[in-house]
Amino acid sequence: MLVLNCSTKLQKLEKMLRWSFPVSLKVYGAVMNINRGNPFRKEVVVDSWPDFKAVITRPQRQVHMHTDDLDHYTNAHAVFYKEPQAYQELLENTNAINWEHIFQIQGLQDGICGISRAVALSKQVDVKTSSFRMVIHSDPDMLPDVKLQMNPKFTLAYLDISHSSLLNKTWSRGGNPRCEKYLANLICSFPSACVLDDKGYPLSWSLTDQFATMIHSYTLPEHRRKGFSRLVTTTLAKKLHSCGFPVQGNVLEANLPSVSLLKSMNAHFLPCSFFRVIHTPFQFLTKPH
Repeated sequence: MLVLNCSTKLQKLEKMLRWSFPVSLKVYGAVMNINRGNPFRKEVVVDSWPDFKAVITRPQRQVHMHTDDLDHYTNAHAVFYKEPQAYQELLENTNAINWEHIFQIQGLQDGICGISRAVALSKQVDVKTSSFRMVIHSDPDMLPDVKLQMNPKFTLAYLDISHSSLLNKTWSRGGNPRCEKYLANLICSFPSACVLDDKGYPLSWSLTDQFATMIHSYTLPEHRRKGFSRLVTTTLAKKLHSCGFPVQGNVLEANLPSVSLLKSMNAHFLPCSFFRVIHTPFQFLTKPH
């Protein structure tokens, strides 16, 4: 196992990951952020270099020492592998993964779920998986024009840290203090877009996570069907594209309004799914998190 902390190697890794699109997208987004200031204090672990067969992005180890053991939002990893066995061996290595706290793994290879289950059982860790359709705007400059006569009281802007409470209340994964803190960190670290009313209150928004993925695209119920979702999604997509990032996102299969919106915006639905695997040590199962 090696920790890549050389900027030259990390730049090379970023280029190498492009050869494995789309299944390397999550790791690629995390590595891009590391190479552009590393606002979320991540690092990269590989089984070998330069001919790696598995790569994991994780919180820096010095960050681990001060991280809440129940915070799976911040304790997040992205994974890409060329050989499942190499990834399993890396996952089993306690120097690569801290199995003593709750953490999540994200990736676009369905083997991630099975390998987590196989390893977690021996470590007395519970595993919960979820999957989503993966989408990408291959050329955001070709997004349909947004023709919206917006009320002059409303403005197109960026999210502010003061909005994190509202985002926490409206996110299906939120509703707790750890999530609110995580969302506040995302707002401070990465691009976002929103529509504000005349009092500075968000009506519709979308933001970017630590893996350069567009997440939590949401419009308050009373302001839906007015074109706001299309406006903020298009605005954020073009912002990410201008910064050189792949414009990626995920959506639940059952979320038909969002699926329909993405199709109308010419989003490309990838053949691979997005998987999130949350690992919870048995000792934490009875505690709220």
